[in-house]
Amino acid sequence: MTDLRFNTISFLSDFGSVDESVGVVHSVLRSLAPEVRVVDVTHGIETHDVRAAGLALARSVQYLAPGVVLGVVDPGAGSERKAIAIEVANGGAYLVGPDNGLFAPAVSLVGGATAAFVLDNEDYQLTVPAATNAGRDIFAPVAAHLCLGVPADELGTAIDPALLLPGVLPVSQTDDDGSIAGEVLWIDAYGNIQINVDPTELHDWPEFVEVIGGRSTRTAQRVDHFGMIPTGSIGLLVDSHGLVMLSVDRGSAAFDLELSEGDSITLRAADGPGRVASPVTITARPTTTPPPPEEH
Repeated sequence: MTDLRFNTISFLSDFGSVDESVGVVHSVLRSLAPEVRVVDVTHGIETHDVRAAGLALARSVQYLAPGVVLGVVDPGAGSERKAIAIEVANGGAYLVGPDNGLFAPAVSLVGGATAAFVLDNEDYQLTVPAATNAGRDIFAPVAAHLCLGVPADELGTAIDPALLLPGVLPVSQTDDDGSIAGEVLWIDAYGNIQINVDPTELHDWPEFVEVIGGRSTRTAQRVDHFGMIPTGSIGLLVDSHGLVMLSVDRGSAAFDLELSEGDSITLRAADGPGRVASPVTITARPTTTPPPPEEH
């Protein structure tokens, strides 16, 4: 068995599942480093959504197995943007992909970059006529070679990590009236809404919080877990990533509040459980008069 430097590659992309892209990258990795295990973090990132991909990595990075993170959300493929490998923890792990801000949130969470390299040594890349599939031709081979123990400075030229493109993540703001202006960071598969508010910002707030966003204003109740959310109400709680989340019992908060990722949202202390009335139009139920029986 080959002595590996790393035995895991964690792979994230916006490739989806409708064509061969993910499978081809898996095959390239296996052909170069057959003993390395590839973990698919997700390939369901919306096409070209670097922000969403960066948030997904930030949410997952502390749980990923030590090794190489292969991130391919690359709307600038074939352009002047750099192909990079970022070292963290003094060589304890590497992140490989485009220099477009994708890795910035995750790198920050694990203590910052300790080195960075522009991947310009074509000896460790696939030779193909096209320049638009860096995931297959550059990033995957480099990830495999890092696992095999090839030094990062042999794969590319060292640069100052401060030159890497930063990520752009919104920061919540407390207004003069005490309300908090934030943004929807993420909506999960259940319709739960994660917002960029730290729970400590609500430490002294009352039980009920007014939520202003979408096309409505609703009152949310602060709870500790899903089971405490009253039927038909909005719950405000701390999610598994340590941020404030809005949820409803066995339903979609995103649907109820008409919110999408990137939307602005405001939280304001409320005096009590408010009520929101929605107009209901009642129409008469159509009736059908049966035809008279036929005469024989």
